[in-house]
Amino acid sequence: MNRRAIVIGTVTVAVAAFAIAAAYYPRDTGTAQQEESNLVRAHSPVIGPADAPVTIVEFLDPSCEACRAFYPIVKQIMDAFPNETRLVIRYAALHEGSDEAVRILEAARLQDRFTPVLEKLFFEQPQWAIHGAPDMEKAWSFAGDAGLDVAKAREDAKSPEISTVLEQDMADVKVVNLQGTPTFFVNGKPLASFGPQQLYDLVAAEVAAARGATPSQ
Repeated sequence: MNRRAIVIGTVTVAVAAFAIAAAYYPRDTGTAQQEESNLVRAHSPVIGPADAPVTIVEFLDPSCEACRAFYPIVKQIMDAFPNETRLVIRYAALHEGSDEAVRILEAARLQDRFTPVLEKLFFEQPQWAIHGAPDMEKAWSFAGDAGLDVAKAREDAKSPEISTVLEQDMADVKVVNLQGTPTFFVNGKPLASFGPQQLYDLVAAEVAAARGATPSQ
């Protein structure tokens, strides 16, 4: 479920910035270290400082065009506040083939290749995430290009633990009444309306609150 009509004006810029964003942002991921909720689970991948005062939660679908477009935008927002923001990723596997893409990502985490594989799947998304006819063998191949041991990952992807991650995230998707992907929450607050500027403004306001200051305009 994508927001292509809403973000069409940002796609060209976002894709052009994709390689630049991938080069400059943290590649290590941890897991969420806070009380569990429908927004954050202990298993959730985290990019950025674990103790950052501002948590951006993104429900994303690896097959979603708008999620692909927003990825470098989110990273640029985080770069503006590198010590104060972290990204918690939740899965919303809404398209055909997306559940397998999530399994690829979770298997990549076990090899410490989560971020490179996520970026590669997003970058190559038009080649494998064809709506109605996804080519998951291509997705696996692209993950291999990002340094994944595909043979091992294929076995790991079948694990009950990864199935549990998928099931829990999809259960939380229903609880939060997800209307589309990507969907963002910043310190538990939803965006008043969807858009890059709205996301930046909410993050800046939460950073300012953490600093005890008024956000700059």
